[in-house]
Amino acid sequence: MIDPAFRPKYVSFDCYGTLINFQITPVTRELVGDRLTPEQFDRFVIDFRGYRYDQVCGEFYDYKQVLHDAYARTCAKWGLEVAEDAGDRFSDAVLSWGAHADIPSPLKKLGEHYPLVILSNANTRYLDVSVPKLGADFHAVYTAEQAGFYKPRYAAFEYLLDQLNTPPEQFLHVSSHTRYDLMPCHDLGFTNTVLLDRGYDPPAPVYGYTKVDSLDELNGLLGL
Repeated sequence: MIDPAFRPKYVSFDCYGTLINFQITPVTRELVGDRLTPEQFDRFVIDFRGYRYDQVCGEFYDYKQVLHDAYARTCAKWGLEVAEDAGDRFSDAVLSWGAHADIPSPLKKLGEHYPLVILSNANTRYLDVSVPKLGADFHAVYTAEQAGFYKPRYAAFEYLLDQLNTPPEQFLHVSSHTRYDLMPCHDLGFTNTVLLDRGYDPPAPVYGYTKVDSLDELNGLLGL
């Protein structure tokens, strides 16, 4: 649990899924079409999520290609042909997504009290489009493209720390993803982390995060 007396130097966020509504399933459904039953498609979505994670655990390369390659690997597992424009269609979808409805107002309120920072698993061009949709001012926005590494690679977080010249214990880091963010944060000494729970990952409370169901709830924990 966050110490009510804790006052972070920065409140840092994951972006896609946490702040921006990560709506990749509709375009996945369009690409797959009627080639799978509803039950098979549900399992396909789970596999696709896993392959996206696996793709970013190595060297950095363009996020559009990450999405295409993860989808192609999932299709190979299921014996499906891959549309040549799959990466483009996923990329266009990312650019179209907006903020979760429960984000702009409490995020703006939080930003009136603390400097806000984003560390995102995407190329800079996506953040240039997405961040203005969040309705709050950010002190800094850092991307995997700038860092040269995707989360959960430690180097992505080390880039954040180096850019702000601030130790991990002075951050409050917020994410809806345990595997991409909260687990590596724990390993690197971030002592104040928050799971904004949107049901993406199985719970892993051993990693010491505080779970909230809304940003309003987090603001309440901070006395705002």
